[in-house]
Amino acid sequence: MSTTTVTSPAPADRDPADTTPAGKGPRRGERSLAGSLTSHGILVVASLIALFPIAWLVYLSLGPDKDDYLHPGDILGKMTFDNYSFVLQHTPFFDWMWSTLLVSLGTTVIGVLVAATTGYAVSRMRFPGYKKFMWVLLVTQMFPVAVLMVPMYEILSELQLIDNYLGLILVYCSTAVPYCAWLLKGYFDTIPFEIDEAGRVDGLSPFGTFFRLILPLAKPGLAVAAFYSFITAFGEVAFASTFMLSDTKYTFAVGLQSFVSEHDAQRNLMAATAVLVAIPVSAFFYLVQKNLVTGLTAGGTKG
Repeated sequence: MSTTTVTSPAPADRDPADTTPAGKGPRRGERSLAGSLTSHGILVVASLIALFPIAWLVYLSLGPDKDDYLHPGDILGKMTFDNYSFVLQHTPFFDWMWSTLLVSLGTTVIGVLVAATTGYAVSRMRFPGYKKFMWVLLVTQMFPVAVLMVPMYEILSELQLIDNYLGLILVYCSTAVPYCAWLLKGYFDTIPFEIDEAGRVDGLSPFGTFFRLILPLAKPGLAVAAFYSFITAFGEVAFASTFMLSDTKYTFAVGLQSFVSEHDAQRNLMAATAVLVAIPVSAFFYLVQKNLVTGLTAGGTKG
């Protein structure tokens, strides 16, 4: 007499390579409760560490006296927005804002355009010395500001661009373009050459292919380059304080120095101005943040 052994089929959603008994712990790719709580706890602590300086700056900006930072506990009982009113009404804040936005956006537009065309040319064209050219751009980043200050001042003086927005924009572009060209070259390398060939088949010129086909695909990389150029110009102090002589043409970074003198420091006004200064940067970051992560990682996928 023969016997037949009936084997129940394995569940359809169970991985054959998964040897974990059913109901005996998390499946592959799933976190345990302790692991999830630990990771969330670490993220909460990291977020608090990152947000604390900003919250502390906002808190100090609400103190009415310049020495309140020495006794921060006393600010709770006398919080006021008078510092913000004073900065907006009795300082050249809006002149500083206009100068900063003009210089920063000018640097962003010119710098990204030059860096994009440079990176695309090196990525797609094989002209004599194209590799050495990129290394030359990298070497320019090695010189400290103190070494560049005098020759740049002489050049701008000869061109009559001292105390001129265009002169400061060109100076910032000399800092932003080399890095952005390297970044965008790596990003253009990830875009297939077949797209360029398709553009030529359709009768597009090299410039038409670049502007109509390649740039729309390179938006994440362009966003990173734009953000870097904007921040470079927005927060720089040394060049702005040297090449801009009129106090109404100061950028935010230089204007903040007016609250500190040899014998006095109005730190409450500095804190309020710093909070106001952070608003346009936060707005610009919000506009480009969707493409930042993609742009930062995509350029490293192909050498």
